[in-house]
Amino acid sequence: MGKIIAITNQKGGVGKTTTCVNLAASLARVKHKVLLVDMDPQGNATMGCGIDKDTVNIAACDLLLEEAQINDIIVKPDIIGFDLIPGNAETTAAEVALTQSGGTQRRLADALSNYCDHYDYILIDCPPSLNMLTLNALVAANSVLIPMQCEYYALEGLSALMETVKNIRKTVNPGLQLEGLLRTMYDTRSRLTREVSEQLISYFKDRVFRTVIPRNIRLAEAPSHGLPVIHYDKSSRGAHAYMALASEIVRKDGARDSG
Repeated sequence: MGKIIAITNQKGGVGKTTTCVNLAASLARVKHKVLLVDMDPQGNATMGCGIDKDTVNIAACDLLLEEAQINDIIVKPDIIGFDLIPGNAETTAAEVALTQSGGTQRRLADALSNYCDHYDYILIDCPPSLNMLTLNALVAANSVLIPMQCEYYALEGLSALMETVKNIRKTVNPGLQLEGLLRTMYDTRSRLTREVSEQLISYFKDRVFRTVIPRNIRLAEAPSHGLPVIHYDKSSRGAHAYMALASEIVRKDGARDSG
């Protein structure tokens, strides 16, 4: 059965969507079958996969509102090597409808339940807020991956997110685990970066990925070309970092399975 990972942080601009697209591409590069679900109404993950969000006829919104079957929504972008459930601004309408209705926090979980066997990894790009869309993702997920910058305010937001994960584990998804904390836009020259990084490791220990994602021009440029960085410039530091992250996740999963 495939593993569902929700990638979330209620703070914007931390590399959440960048991580979704590039981790999906990196896992696909090492021969894993991957589905990326774009639950963010901004649709940036969709655009980063080379799909124009404004021309998509059916998307995540239709899945959540039970107006389309998952088979009809999945697209297979050229080149990038993984499948996509696109997202766009209409996902906001789904959020409003779900919030106004009862018992809708399992919509995404129910939709994905019959497809877990089709994929090794299902990655969910969540919106930068703890709303009904994020709740659906966390209820559906086996684990949560949290990208974050090593800065002061990041720690404050992290505690709120961890409390949300704890509450979801207590109520609707007892199996939800912390996949790990991913340090993004990492600048080794910054004293604050190093200090916050040390605090994270001190508190979360091996839940902090060894891999760090550096600030990298090619990584920042890739979305404007509708490509993951590994297809835009496979020799870049950003591409190497996300390949290392994919290897770290796969290695940990293998160790857990063998244990």
